[in-house]
Amino acid sequence: MEVVEVIFVYSLFFSILKISSALDAMNTTQSLRDGETLVSTGGSFELGFFTPAGSTSRYFGLWYRKSPQTVVWMANRGIPISNKFGTLNVTSQGILVLLNGTNNIVWSSNTSTTAQNPVAQLLDSGNLVVRDGNDNKAENFLWQSFDYPCDTLLPGMKLGSNLVTGLNRFLSSWKGKENPAPGQFTLGIDVQGYPQLILRKETRIMYRVGSWNGQYFTGFPELKPDPIYRFEFVFNRNEVYVKFELQNSSVFSRLTVIPSGLVQLFTWSHQTNDWYVFATAVVDQCENYALCGANARCDSNSSPVCDCLDGFIPKSPSEWDSQNWTGGCIRRTPLDCTDKDGFQSYTGVKLPDTSSSWYDDSFSLVECEGLCIQNCSCFAYANLDIRGRGSGCLRWFGDLMDTRRLAEGGQDIYIRLAASQSGVTGEKKRKKKTHAGVIGGAVILGSSILILGIVFCIRRRKHRKNGNVEDRKEEEMELPMFDLTTIEHATFNFSSSKKLGEGGFGAVYKGELIEGQEIAVKRLSKSSGQGLNEFKNEVLLIAKLQHRNLVKLLGCCIHEDEKMLIYEYMPNRSLDSFIFGMNLSSFLMNTF
Repeated sequence: MEVVEVIFVYSLFFSILKISSALDAMNTTQSLRDGETLVSTGGSFELGFFTPAGSTSRYFGLWYRKSPQTVVWMANRGIPISNKFGTLNVTSQGILVLLNGTNNIVWSSNTSTTAQNPVAQLLDSGNLVVRDGNDNKAENFLWQSFDYPCDTLLPGMKLGSNLVTGLNRFLSSWKGKENPAPGQFTLGIDVQGYPQLILRKETRIMYRVGSWNGQYFTGFPELKPDPIYRFEFVFNRNEVYVKFELQNSSVFSRLTVIPSGLVQLFTWSHQTNDWYVFATAVVDQCENYALCGANARCDSNSSPVCDCLDGFIPKSPSEWDSQNWTGGCIRRTPLDCTDKDGFQSYTGVKLPDTSSSWYDDSFSLVECEGLCIQNCSCFAYANLDIRGRGSGCLRWFGDLMDTRRLAEGGQDIYIRLAASQSGVTGEKKRKKKTHAGVIGGAVILGSSILILGIVFCIRRRKHRKNGNVEDRKEEEMELPMFDLTTIEHATFNFSSSKKLGEGGFGAVYKGELIEGQEIAVKRLSKSSGQGLNEFKNEVLLIAKLQHRNLVKLLGCCIHEDEKMLIYEYMPNRSLDSFIFGMNLSSFLMNTF
């Protein structure tokens, strides 16, 4: 009888042990020790301690259960544990704490909020989250590993920046196959100009995946929609990121930056029980950033691979002939800077570096050309989105860097040339483009003029009857009006790093226009109580008080409920900082 009881107790013990080893979550009363793991509900991922092949150090991370050697995230990738006495705990504040054998903290998470009952859970997406035990909503997670990627991008994970909090999610390669510490290569989204995906070696750009064109990054057409993958690019005031989702839940896939710097998209083969490379971003000589220098195009199917764009010649012919192309090309003939300049179209190209570009998704391609021709600094233009008939406007200011011809995919771009270089003047080209719509346009224009005339008469009667002062003030506003997109670009979407200060009526940001002029932007708070009329009165008053000792008002911006004043930027601060920032008598003595 005693033997039976012992057997029953042992059976019960091993049954409990087996169940506990398959848990997907832990709370503040539990610890995860070396040798124990959490397993996601669907069995796709496992979390625990591991040792990389060829190493003796211990790390805490998570991996595919189908492929334990494929680690996709680590907590202490730069600080290994030397023995098997590591432990993971969840504090009552909802913070994950990784301890070594002497109970010293090796790594910890962070959180800005608290929970009454915090738990750590491994989701079947491969995301390790800390949440309130009674709240499963993703937007309320206290912390998640998806916000702190290592070398791998999993489906559903965002690669990019939160423009409000400043959180930047990027991939960094392992230092080596046996060393998971952050290596030399990083892959992330650069938000300077129009956002683009860039691979860097330390601080130097190695490879530019390119900008998003509505279907894929212009330098990686292999990522276009297919039955397996669906890539999505999101860019708004709050965040900019790219992520991919799987069309088939039975497929396992990951995008990884390997230690050599290659960016590869892997898919799991159920037949071979191994990973195979679905696509590789860097494959030939032309993907080396700016290999051909400025205003040139790289073509891996040509010899030599570099060639100046039409209308340009090598800056240094001798270096160019020796296949040193880094000096790039210069214009054969300077631009006329009139509407007689023309545009040379190129098809099937990887668009140039967009760090010096401006963009607006509300303009058509024809309108984009008109905007470009009006600014002599505009060198080229293209559609932002190639879907359908194309939409949006992307313009380049300055030299065109890192342009290449693609064997498949790519995009159209229109590069500005002097009238004598373009064969047909830009003015004639634009007349040709609009000729087909002249008759219809004339009818619409005539109707519009008639309607506007009627509206104008009605408004004038109202003016005379009611003595409308506010409309006359609006007519007196002759200051330049800046569009919201221009101000957002200048201030990096009102980044906190550009914030100069804040007062009762709103915040002030430092910005820089595309011409290089520094500005200060007073953004009226929506809760300030100042209405549109008060705002216009302020604009009119300041505009009339122009003086050499007063900060100059450059213009204003009114867009829906956004109201802003654009001033010249004062790098030496304002007068009050000198008066009240020092002893007043000392200031007067030194001044007078």
